[in-house]
Amino acid sequence: MKISSQNNNDIRSFANLTLALIFLFCLMSLFELVMIKSMNDSFALVYLLKITNDFWAGLLIGLLLFPLYSVLRLLTKKNSIKVVKVLFVVVVIVQFALVKYSISTLLNLGADFLGYSFNDITHTVTASETFSIGYFIPFVIFPLLFLFSYGIIAKYLSNINLIAGMLFLMLLLGLLKMTSDLTPEIKYQNKLVFLISDIIHSQKEKRKLDTEAFKGKEYPLLRPFSQSKDVLTPFFSIKNGEKPNVVIIIVEGLGGDFVGNGTYHGFTPYLDSLTSKSLYWENFVSNTGRTFGVVPSLLGSLPYGHEGFLELTDTPSHLSLISVLKQNGYTTSYYCGDKSAFDKKINFLEYNNIDHVVDEDGYGLEYAKTEQDSRGFSWGYPDELIFKKALASINSKPDPRLDIIMTLTNHEPFIFPSKEAYKVKIDSILSSDLKFAGIKKEVLANKDIFASLVYTDNSIKDFMLAYAKRKDYNNTVFIITGDHRLIPVTQKDNLCRYHVPLFIFSPMLKTSKTFKSVSSHWDIAPSLLTFLTNNYEFNKPEKIAWMSDGLDTVADFRNVHKIPLMRYKGNIEDYIYNDYLYSEGELYKMDKDFNVHKENNRKLLKPVLDSLTAFKQLNNYLTRENKIFPDSLVRIYVKSRKKFSQEQQEKVERMTKGMDFEQAFQLAREKAFTKEYDDALLLCDYILDAKPNHSDCRALKGRVLAWKGDYSGAEVELLKVIKGVPRHYDSYIALIDVYHWSKQEYKLKEILKKALRNGANDPQISFEMAKEYARTGSFDKANKIMDSIIEHYPEREEYLTFKETLK
Repeated sequence: MKISSQNNNDIRSFANLTLALIFLFCLMSLFELVMIKSMNDSFALVYLLKITNDFWAGLLIGLLLFPLYSVLRLLTKKNSIKVVKVLFVVVVIVQFALVKYSISTLLNLGADFLGYSFNDITHTVTASETFSIGYFIPFVIFPLLFLFSYGIIAKYLSNINLIAGMLFLMLLLGLLKMTSDLTPEIKYQNKLVFLISDIIHSQKEKRKLDTEAFKGKEYPLLRPFSQSKDVLTPFFSIKNGEKPNVVIIIVEGLGGDFVGNGTYHGFTPYLDSLTSKSLYWENFVSNTGRTFGVVPSLLGSLPYGHEGFLELTDTPSHLSLISVLKQNGYTTSYYCGDKSAFDKKINFLEYNNIDHVVDEDGYGLEYAKTEQDSRGFSWGYPDELIFKKALASINSKPDPRLDIIMTLTNHEPFIFPSKEAYKVKIDSILSSDLKFAGIKKEVLANKDIFASLVYTDNSIKDFMLAYAKRKDYNNTVFIITGDHRLIPVTQKDNLCRYHVPLFIFSPMLKTSKTFKSVSSHWDIAPSLLTFLTNNYEFNKPEKIAWMSDGLDTVADFRNVHKIPLMRYKGNIEDYIYNDYLYSEGELYKMDKDFNVHKENNRKLLKPVLDSLTAFKQLNNYLTRENKIFPDSLVRIYVKSRKKFSQEQQEKVERMTKGMDFEQAFQLAREKAFTKEYDDALLLCDYILDAKPNHSDCRALKGRVLAWKGDYSGAEVELLKVIKGVPRHYDSYIALIDVYHWSKQEYKLKEILKKALRNGANDPQISFEMAKEYARTGSFDKANKIMDSIIEHYPEREEYLTFKETLK
């Protein structure tokens, strides 16, 4: 009896922990709803649906942990409950972290986080959250509340009441879960259960998609370029045979409901003015729910792979606007204010042999970064300076040009110049028209975000007005779209996240028009390239392999495309098929205003699901088997990747077994410093083949080449680094050595001036500049530099000794 009683007590303790966990889940759901600034649905209904899922989630977690608890009781009865308490506390902390993420993004975190590197996750979280002592207090309070709840339940709830209460809740909430068609919706699901189930679902999808269905079809997308339909030419007046410049502006967070007649229109007045002057698609969609997909979708009409095209380890052969236009004499450039390595965009750009990339590391001292937030975080440079840098840079680029500009400001933490002045503008806009009455509360709750929209709109306006003064303005085509819809502002439905505008504006347009027909980012490259090749002297590709046939220019609402939508990395569960949206297991009918209404005819689901499954298989085959475009056809447009011999490949595999690229780079450094130069160079080439933007690796390669006596090769590599990262001071130091060793001192003064001009702040660079002035007899300048250096480094013997020689 004693043993039986002890067992009952142990089981009762575990049941109390499970009930306390369920209570905390429900409490955190209440916290989430209170913290969300706006909600379209009834608070009571939403909370009831959420706690229904929380109850079953807590019960499931308890059942899953009970076998572990049983084993622990056999091993250590005394500590078993303590160990399980710790596990439950961890569950509470993880659940609260997921709730915090959902409050910030209005989304549940799913399998997408597996598609991001640790650095990308850190960068994004740092941008979205403000960390302080106050931020971490709830992470302490909720675990304490869990332990307190456990104590109260253990003390005051009898066995009978516990069993009766659990049975009552199981009956009541079980009935609700079975009868309500709302409880399965993602927004009502328990955060932790959703995360785990989404990861499991994603991995199952990855494993089950085979390529057998495409055996013998080789390249399913490949078709003659002559079959491309030219839908843009009728709208243009082709004045001369000069190829037009193309400017593509990708606006961070620009959703369709912020422009034109959208729900939140009025905060982008310049873009609103373009709707009547452009070819304007108001029912347009991005192919992905985050920025990771816009570059390959818009520029290459490419499939996704499992976690996004940019995440593919081995980039499949493909064409893009960059590669084809470059082959036809275009100067190609990409401008952004953050790091082009984020989301691995640089790998796509360099694969397509882009001429110029200007990112966060490419701005001079005359440009000021966005002000840091309270944690010292800054994404990079604000939109107005991105446009200013682009305008300054294109002056030196020969026509024709493809200029891709990606904005940044409409992203957490929504910090930008003159922010307070723009927030005042929001008040002025809200008071200017009664039409804002319905959204006023939402706007005021997100004033920073709407102020950033006004700021970005004004930045685009200033850029366009400045561009209009250029001689090439009349021969330029501007394409403006959003990468996806802003996430933190409440979304009316699951389609809203993808809904972005598309403007094609040009002085060459002979008419403007608004289209309600549905198209996506996949359609831009096919239509633009067909337009250019049909009207100008172009080396046309023999074949194309786009995911789409191009833009639909029918004015009335319709959809002739099948558009799979990757909400986040690792998830393709949203699908536009005819005039339906399939999302989260439900079918919705789309209307002409791009609103969706639930469709209860379940018979319509089968063709939609069959089509989506067929796409997933095609997507998997194209990217896993390198079957988008044949290497033999792509080689004239894209610079071949470095080819390694069989012996080199085997050697690299032996040296780097079990290593990631950063570990391989450290090995390359060790090899270089022990004078194993050939191995070091081989490792550098291996790393740069996969990560061409690895500036430290390229600088190391330059140094090794110099140590081997290949001064011209070293100069080429080091200048490449400086071109991409103007403040990479180690490359300047290495170049100084190269010029000394190769007796090219005449190049020193210019490279040293460039280093100082670009803000490569290292005392050794200034020291070398002083030595160069001394060699050429400019002792006053040398003394001035040395005084400045010694002021900061008064104990450096080398500097003091040289200073003495200048007297």
